[in-house]
Amino acid sequence: MKQPYRWTICSLLFFGTTINFIDRQVLSILAPQLQTAFHWTEADYGYIVMAFQIAYAAGLLFTGHFLDRFGVRLGYSIAMIFWSLSAAGHALASSVISFASARFCLALGESANFPAAIKTVAEWFPKKERAFATGLFNTGATVGVIVSPVLISRLALNFGWQAAFVAAGILGVVWLFFWLLFYGQPEKKASKKELDYIRSDSEKEEEKQDIPWLQLLRSKQTLGICIGRFVTDPIWWFFLFWLPKYLHGQFGLDIGDFGLPLIIIYTVSSLGGVSGGWLSSWFIRRGKSIDFARKTTILIAALAVMPIVLLAWYPSFIAAIVLISLATAAHQAWGANIYTVVSDIYPQKTVGSVIGLTSFAGAVGGIIFSPTVGWILAATNSYFIIFLIAGAAYLVAWLALKIFVSIQPVKYVI
Repeated sequence: MKQPYRWTICSLLFFGTTINFIDRQVLSILAPQLQTAFHWTEADYGYIVMAFQIAYAAGLLFTGHFLDRFGVRLGYSIAMIFWSLSAAGHALASSVISFASARFCLALGESANFPAAIKTVAEWFPKKERAFATGLFNTGATVGVIVSPVLISRLALNFGWQAAFVAAGILGVVWLFFWLLFYGQPEKKASKKELDYIRSDSEKEEEKQDIPWLQLLRSKQTLGICIGRFVTDPIWWFFLFWLPKYLHGQFGLDIGDFGLPLIIIYTVSSLGGVSGGWLSSWFIRRGKSIDFARKTTILIAALAVMPIVLLAWYPSFIAAIVLISLATAAHQAWGANIYTVVSDIYPQKTVGSVIGLTSFAGAVGGIIFSPTVGWILAATNSYFIIFLIAGAAYLVAWLALKIFVSIQPVKYVI
């Protein structure tokens, strides 16, 4: 039996997201080595991370709108070319300023990934499958982080740290070939039977609707999602950019030792993303409303993050691996559903813009949190406060969704 073409599209999104996270993860894997080589302080590293997040936030303000206007085939291609060149360009850096500049350019390109992917899912999947499809492609984020320690450490140890950045850039060029070869609109690539299935729960009026930005900004739906992203995205950024440094500082791990702990953590994280998407879809198949399915799954994820606060009092290596694995898995379950909420509420023509806008809120949170982490570590030499914040953030985000967001088409609630 022929595989429905939408899963080919989902696999392209998966590999694009995997490369996105390999490219951004190279620096965090090499951070202990580069910090020694270039004499960075904790604050210096915080500023380099902040440069990425400033550019990521700025990029999100226009990439979503660009994708809505010109489509994901062209927009995603341009973004991949730009971020791949920027990833390879890190090999030329030699100072805090030059590394920060390279991170800035990388982030501008990478900011298109999730608006493009969520917009593609909204075009290719019916609502009852979107959370699961999102969970699947979003596991690329954790697979990228799993692959990175092995790939990057081997390249850096055998060929120098510059080779790791160049290799990461080459991956994007390879992906671009397959994207241009296989991607197309459902009307051109899907069979009639599959196209009817994709359109089975869409509304013609919704598909044609275009909502101005000002109206989006005034919507309480948008506000609730923005608050949720603002307080939770920085926690994921923290894990991505600071986890190798945490393992190095707390337990003495070096670049050659990161592989197994990070593989365990992000393998569990991948399972969390798929499980979160599956659970939400399971609730819908059992007759629950989309609102109940998404919010209940998000609440379960929020509660699963909270045990990480125990590391503030019991920072053992095994406890760290177990609790961080649970927290990152819960974040991915959260992410699979919060992304899908956007495609549940907003018309397809607006999905890219809304993902960009809400992701901008998350990036702003990251801009604030990253240097704050550096300052906290410099002042206290402890992760106590950081883990307390991480444990509370997702419950705050769920409350914001509960108060402000009713998951139904936005044309009825603005």
